[in-house]
Amino acid sequence: MFNNGWRKPSDVMANYLDRIGAGWILANPEVFDFDYIPQEMVGREDVQKELASKFATLHAPEGAGRAVITGPVGSGKTALARTFCRDIQRHLSNKRKIRSVHVNCRNASTSMRVVQRILHELAPGHPDRGLSMGELLMSLRRILRKETSHLIVVLDEVDHMLRRSGDDLLYQLLRIDEDQNGKGTLSLILVSQEQVLDVLETAVISRMGSTNHIRVKPYTVEGLEAIANQRATQGLVHGTWTTEILRLIAEKAAPTGDARRVIELLNAAVERCEFRQDEHSERRLAVEDIHVPLNNEPASQGSNLEHIDDLNSNAMLVLLALCRRLTKEESMTTGDVEQLYAVVCEEYEQKMKSHTTVWKYLKNFEERQIITSRVATITGGRGRTTHLSMPHYLPKDLASRLEMLLRKKF
Repeated sequence: MFNNGWRKPSDVMANYLDRIGAGWILANPEVFDFDYIPQEMVGREDVQKELASKFATLHAPEGAGRAVITGPVGSGKTALARTFCRDIQRHLSNKRKIRSVHVNCRNASTSMRVVQRILHELAPGHPDRGLSMGELLMSLRRILRKETSHLIVVLDEVDHMLRRSGDDLLYQLLRIDEDQNGKGTLSLILVSQEQVLDVLETAVISRMGSTNHIRVKPYTVEGLEAIANQRATQGLVHGTWTTEILRLIAEKAAPTGDARRVIELLNAAVERCEFRQDEHSERRLAVEDIHVPLNNEPASQGSNLEHIDDLNSNAMLVLLALCRRLTKEESMTTGDVEQLYAVVCEEYEQKMKSHTTVWKYLKNFEERQIITSRVATITGGRGRTTHLSMPHYLPKDLASRLEMLLRKKF
């Protein structure tokens, strides 16, 4: 019997749940987890070489290393330490048995808990109650001697432990080979946002070595683009993204220099793209997917459209030309701007400004962080050109506001 399109509630439920696991865009969700460690770390090649230099003697039977890695949130400190431990174990597998333990001192915030975590990783059945610090360290020595292995201990967010327990554990770990036969039992890597060397006692600094401090800077836009490209290649269906889209995401994350930010933005764009899929949708990331506000972020620049209200009418015409192209494309050249600006001037029956004036408008837009520019070599290597993009605003929304403002001016 004809039912006028009515469907049982169970049918509706089934249809909306069909979205789960559809995977039109997303192929491997694990890649977008912040704890995911890729096989190759990108954007940090120079820092990796610097870290490796601190462990130049690790191949020798009695060799050991020390390093202090500091830098802002999202600069890749933890991934740097984890990938190094993984890679050095593989690299020296035929020369020396190496084990590594990674302890997050935000979770194990006292020296006792840190040692207990280390022992639990090395010997899961080891008792962690009722033993003094001295007894725990003696157990650690005994396990390492018995296995004839070298241990790399990574103390992540070590400042949390230092604030609660001081640096005595570091001193004990650094002199773990004293009064023992042989050397090179243990290497130590400290990871922190803060400059932890400033709060260590002189004896600890002397053993760690003040020259073993590695300062990690925020990621550049190129580094963030490399991360976005790596995650897209490993996590998305082939052909659902372009290098221009990834560049736009990297530019949007660039003010923070935070790897987590670029991964979060890419993941949010993928979720938006998956959400809007139907039989008529183009199954690839689009400009609009990039500008979906994240649930945990404050009002973004993209929602502050009144930022352009004080522009003069000619500057608005230039910006409108930009917005109309960037609604469909991820970037455009300065030559494109002047061509489209001519079309907009004709539409509004206004006389075009000079090339120099248009260039000044573009510089002003960049200073206001409305657009971002980058210089690239022209295909074939003949000359260079400037590419403009709009990572912090949704061009379509900005164009709508400009058209509303221009109607009042002309």
